[in-house]
Amino acid sequence: MVTLGITKAITNLTEAHGRLGILPTTDTTFFTEWKTPLPTLTDAEKAKLEHLKQRYFYYADSGAITEGTVNLILLSPLLESLGFFDPPYQVRSEKYVRFEIEDGDTQLEGLIDALVIRDCLWLIVIESKRYGFSVRQAIPQTLAYMVGATTSPVFALITTGEDYLFIKLDRNSAHYGLSDKFTLSTAEGNQLYVVAQILKQLVSV
Repeated sequence: MVTLGITKAITNLTEAHGRLGILPTTDTTFFTEWKTPLPTLTDAEKAKLEHLKQRYFYYADSGAITEGTVNLILLSPLLESLGFFDPPYQVRSEKYVRFEIEDGDTQLEGLIDALVIRDCLWLIVIESKRYGFSVRQAIPQTLAYMVGATTSPVFALITTGEDYLFIKLDRNSAHYGLSDKFTLSTAEGNQLYVVAQILKQLVSV
């Protein structure tokens, strides 16, 4: 059996579709969890989200931000403010994933620096130091890790700290769906509000 690192074996969506045996859904009702009605936020949660947005740009305006910095200054405080570090939730990090792809002749394996909440929600942070890097570019590898999850459906949030994209994967139907992309770089309010609301929604699914 040949063993390949996920980032080498899955480099684009076409490879992800072929190797993992999954396809994007055409069903508009497949991924409705990220849409309204969403849970409400408290005034304290809103105030925290405003602070996190200001903090992110304070660091971003000083130069490139690594995924480690995003974890420290934004993602961990966000999860803390939503109560995800306490019962009934449980967060794990540095999840090691190993699984065989469909033909049984190749095994994908990799170590991912991600946060996993209750086995159903994966939080993937990617480097933002590469100018123009899009969260969409991390979809293939994220799908590869999601296929190795123990539950179905499983959800993921890909973020650079500035941009946010949610994914839903149903292994039973072998389909996945994407949310809209949310960004802090908008003059129309704070889209961290919606991100936080969707996170609340997904952990309760």
